Amino acid sequence: MNKQILIAGFGGQGILFSGKFLAYEGLIDGKEVSWLPSYGPEMRGGTANCSIILSDNKIGSPIVDKPDLLIAMNAPSLDKYENAVTVGGEIYIDSSLIENKVERTDVSAYYIPATQLAVDNNLKGLANIIMIGLMAKKSGIIPFENIEKAMKKVVSAKKPELFELNMKAIEIGYNYKEV
Repeated sequence: MNKQILIAGFGGQGILFSGKFLAYEGLIDGKEVSWLPSYGPEMRGGTANCSIILSDNKIGSPIVDKPDLLIAMNAPSLDKYENAVTVGGEIYIDSSLIENKVERTDVSAYYIPATQLAVDNNLKGLANIIMIGLMAKKSGIIPFENIEKAMKKVVSAKKPELFELNMKAIEIGYNYKEV
């Protein structure tokens, strides 16, 4: 396996945290891992993206220029990266914030109103984790049994309430039924 993942959105949407979660999951699963965050100088509200590679083999470069999986948390990110996704790849779209649809027919597109679901479930700020839950279910690259272990690595033990909220967000995304 060699999966290249790109998560993109605005600063403050938890883009880097999502990438860190996936990187820890890969480590738990015994994979070779690369995690490369990138964000604009203004951070919160500016652009942010995170490249993650999960592989059975050594990783030569941390650069993801042809993602197999794209999580787009805002319209500029979808516009910028849609055409970079590999043929047969997957694009996950926060339909609460992105009105346009994926134009390509050679990729799978999944729409979830993650931001609205987060607000509706008292999980403000966890739309990113709802997106990760959906990606975990649809892509199959994350063994479900590793999710809780990885979440415990990225959420501080000093804040157990955040662990529970993140796990609830994962479940919402994982169990989401597209309309």
